[in-house]
Amino acid sequence: MKPLIRLFFRTLRILLGPVMLLKERLARPAPIQRAAEQQAQVDREAAGLALYQFKTCPFCIKVRQEIHALALPITLQDAQGDGQNRNALLQGSGATKVPCLRITDANGQVQWLSESGAIIGYLRARFAA
Repeated sequence: MKPLIRLFFRTLRILLGPVMLLKERLARPAPIQRAAEQQAQVDREAAGLALYQFKTCPFCIKVRQEIHALALPITLQDAQGDGQNRNALLQGSGATKVPCLRITDANGQVQWLSESGAIIGYLRARFAA
């Protein structure tokens, strides 16, 4: 019975994944417009950020939409298909739960922030105009 349930959910993921990605693309909000000088400063500040995510995770899609709306050049790390990224996520945050934002400050200190609501709140507080 367990293999049948796994097969059902795997099939569901295969069928719904492309639909979710298409919806993400079509519903993408317009990015915030900043002066070139301000955007350069935001780009420098966002250089220490990386989002560990799964491509079709609805919570990851929500965070990626916010990243796009805030015009942030945050590195996206695939924690599902890339074993190295998955291990880095596990070692850094203690779990393979996504979305998870790795925040590296100017001193090299690393923090891990999980939960889509917390990540979006952090990004808005730090980068919203």
